[in-house]
Amino acid sequence: MASAKKKGFAKRKASRRPSRELRATKAVSKRNLKAKRGPAIPITARDKRAGKWFEKLVALQARLRGPGGCPWDREQTHQSLRKFLIEETYEVLDSMESSDAKHFSSELGDLLLQVIFHSILAEETGAFTISDVIESVHTKMVRRHPHVFGNVKAKNSKEVLKNWEQIKAQERAEKASDAPTAAGSETSEPSAGPESILGDVPKSLPAALETYQLTRRAARVGFDWEDLRGIFEKIDEEKSEIVDSLDHLAKRAAEQKLKTDPNTKPAPPDLAHLEEEVGDLLFAAVNVARFVGTDPEIALKHANRKFLRRFQWMESAAHAEGRKFADLPRERMEALWDLSKQREISKAAAKP
Repeated sequence: MASAKKKGFAKRKASRRPSRELRATKAVSKRNLKAKRGPAIPITARDKRAGKWFEKLVALQARLRGPGGCPWDREQTHQSLRKFLIEETYEVLDSMESSDAKHFSSELGDLLLQVIFHSILAEETGAFTISDVIESVHTKMVRRHPHVFGNVKAKNSKEVLKNWEQIKAQERAEKASDAPTAAGSETSEPSAGPESILGDVPKSLPAALETYQLTRRAARVGFDWEDLRGIFEKIDEEKSEIVDSLDHLAKRAAEQKLKTDPNTKPAPPDLAHLEEEVGDLLFAAVNVARFVGTDPEIALKHANRKFLRRFQWMESAAHAEGRKFADLPRERMEALWDLSKQREISKAAAKP
C-alpha cells in the first residue's frame, strides 16, 4: 500500500514538472527578454540617488507647467525656449573654465532642465516623453559601442570612431528605407545614392563648428590631408587667391572710373567672389585646429577673450596717462599692445 502511494506521488510530481522542451523554451524567452532590456550594467548607489533627484526634477517642471503653475513656464513653447538652450550651453562652457566646481555643476543643471522642459512640452502633445529621450540615448550608446557590449574589436580610439561612423551610416540607411512613400504613390523614387555621412550635420551650427564637424567626419573615412604641411599650403593658396581677387576688383574699379560720368555714382563692387575666397581661407584655417586636436570654436573663444583682456588693459593704461585710447597715435597704441602682451607673459612665467 505504501509502495502504491509512493508511485502515485511520484507520478503526480512528474506531471507537475515542466517538460525538457518547455524548460528550454522558457530559457530562450528569458535570454531574449534580457537581450531586449540591454546589457547587464550594474546600478550603483550613486545611480539610484541620481534617479531619485531626477524624478523630483521632472515632477517639479511638470508642476510648473500644470494648472496653477508658473505663468511664464505655461507660456513657453519649443520655439521660445531655443535661445535659452543656446545660452545655457555657452554658460556651461564658460563655467567649465572657471575652476569653480559648484558653478560648473549648477550650469550643467540648468542645461539638464532645458532637456526636461522640452520633453514635457513634447509629452503634452503626445510626441514623446522624457523616458523616450533617455531610452533612446541609452539604446544608441549600447548599439554604438559594440566593442564594449558586443563582439567587435577596437584596439584604439581611431578604430572606435571609425566603427561609430559606420554604425551611424547604417542607421541613416535604415532610417531612409523606413521612411514612408510620398502620398499618392505606390512606390518610392529610387535613391540617388547612399546616405551621406555628412547628411545629419546640423546646418544651424556656428560656421566654424559646422566646418569642424564636416571635415572631422570626412577625415574618419580617410578623406583628409596627410599632414599639417598640406593644410598650410592650402592656406597659402587661398591667401594668393584673395590677393588676386582684390587686384581684380581694383582693376575693375579703375576701368569703371574711366568710363563713368564724373557726376554718376559708380556701381558697388561685386564682392561675391571675394567672399567665397575668404570663406575658403577660413575653412582651411579651421582644419588646422581640427588636425592638431583643438576645437576651433573654443580656440577662437580663447583668442577673443585674450584680445578683449589686452585691449581693455590698453584702455586703462591710456586713462592712467590722462588720455583716451582713441586719441592716441598709432605708434603708442602698438607700444601699449606690446606691453600688454609682455605683461601676460611675465605673469604666466611667475606662476609656480
